[in-house]
Amino acid sequence: MPGEHIDIDGWPGKDEGVYLFCFGRPHALPSPNPRGLDDRHPVSKWVAEDVMAVVSTVSLEEFCGPLAEVRMKDLSWIGPRACRHEEVIEQLGKHTPVLPARFGTIFSSLKQLGRLLNMHHDRISRFLDRAMDKDEWSIKGIMDTSQAKEKVLSSALSRDAERLASLSPGMRYFQEQRIRSGVDRELRAWLREACGEIWKDLKSRASECCERRVLSHNPEGVDGDMVLNWAFLVSRDSVEDFRACVDQRRLKYAEQGLAFHLSGPWPPYSFCPSLEMEEYR
Repeated sequence: MPGEHIDIDGWPGKDEGVYLFCFGRPHALPSPNPRGLDDRHPVSKWVAEDVMAVVSTVSLEEFCGPLAEVRMKDLSWIGPRACRHEEVIEQLGKHTPVLPARFGTIFSSLKQLGRLLNMHHDRISRFLDRAMDKDEWSIKGIMDTSQAKEKVLSSALSRDAERLASLSPGMRYFQEQRIRSGVDRELRAWLREACGEIWKDLKSRASECCERRVLSHNPEGVDGDMVLNWAFLVSRDSVEDFRACVDQRRLKYAEQGLAFHLSGPWPPYSFCPSLEMEEYR
């Protein structure tokens, strides 16, 4: 297997491993080459036919063994390195479609990395074709539950206003209580319908889409309950239309207490195929 920009016989060095950032097409790296997880280990590339592995060396001591387990739980240690991992992938994504590797993906040698490339070459290449000129966009739906319930209740009372007005005060009270008790059920039904409509509109403007786990925490500084967490793979020439659709939905549902938070562009993290990398370390 051919390699580029790497001295195969001396790489990695003693007590070092091969750290994988991502796969891409074998274009030139940004000039100058990005630095790796730290200032001591620059990024290089390893090429197999039409697929490029973006790699650097790392100290195995930092990532393996008992002390490494402690470091991986230390946010002051792992945070800057995880951010740097993402920065390298984002830099490369400006020059080539990328298939990101998970943070901390390390191989003992180029031979081990070569085995993975040989076995999954076609799968990686197909994904890079799918991701060409596309980015991931994330949409989180946050609901102000109190505001949403009040809106649903107000609508329900308005619908029945004429009938309620014809009842005696005591009967009217009981009917209003019945309507109030059904607010949660009606809110869930409204939310399903609203989300279905939004999903359909955004899906038609994206190449691929997926639902992600609804998180217990919200974007920084945002109050409310997360009710949806979606990812869309969007062609760069369709982004303006996609964003406009999100903006329209923001305006439509703001009074009902449903807000949408759009972020991107990101590398296509949510759409990457599993390569069972653990087997090849």
